[in-house]
Amino acid sequence: MSVYISEGKVKELEVKANLIRQTLIQMLVAAGSGHTAGPLGMADIFTALYFHVLKHDPKKPDWPERDRLILSNGHISPVRYAAMAHAGYFSLEEAMTLRKFGSPLQGHPERERLPGIETTSGPLGSGLGQSAGYAYGARMDGKKFRVYCLMSDGEQDAGNTWESAMFASNNKLSNLTAVIDRNNIQIDGMTEQVMPLEPLRSKYEAFNWHVLEVDGHNIEQFVDAVEEAKAIYEKPTLILAHTIPGKGIKEIEFDYNWHGKPPKPDEAKRFLAELRTLRGKIRSEHE
Repeated sequence: MSVYISEGKVKELEVKANLIRQTLIQMLVAAGSGHTAGPLGMADIFTALYFHVLKHDPKKPDWPERDRLILSNGHISPVRYAAMAHAGYFSLEEAMTLRKFGSPLQGHPERERLPGIETTSGPLGSGLGQSAGYAYGARMDGKKFRVYCLMSDGEQDAGNTWESAMFASNNKLSNLTAVIDRNNIQIDGMTEQVMPLEPLRSKYEAFNWHVLEVDGHNIEQFVDAVEEAKAIYEKPTLILAHTIPGKGIKEIEFDYNWHGKPPKPDEAKRFLAELRTLRGKIRSEHE
């Protein structure tokens, strides 16, 4: 049992993650475009971040002491927007404007459009460098906030990711925690067929990072890993989170074809029914 989060809080977050999955499905249908598999797979981690881990204030998104959350793989923005809406950054109604002209909720996050977004993301491979710069700057300024960088596994193909990994370890950026969504898919297929990444853990360890592996759908494991990262003072930490793309929707789990397409209205109806049934099971198991 975790000493950092209670069983009751974990179950509360599991229910919240299910609601966030429902919201992002509704957002994608309203938009008629966007990514489905990755956002579903990261719902548990985003729920843990916004409702337990991060030091932040939705009413004061520019609070100087807030933790910084940088999303490198910006294409999974629907799950971040859904989590932010449920956390109170904006309304659920506004969440349904995803990808609409004039909406602050673009297909990739844009810093100047939406309060609470730290960077504009899109080109994969940029987030770790941005995060390392933030962490380095925080240390120079004597700031105590932490920097969290979320990355996809596919973007580990980008060379600038590894330049940033070297910079972070060379400067012993212990205030930086990176999270890789290890879901094994990218737009053209499975990562180990497109461009093999393994041994991924050993690579980061060779770059002098502290590496932890977790089940990305186990909120307790993720919270424990985040807390362990805070106790590491001589190097940055990487959390390798093993996730199931499309998590919660059995017919699309592990299907890379759902990497970059939204559900049609009839599909969304089935998906939402499945998620609502699952939510009922989660609640009944812990009442």
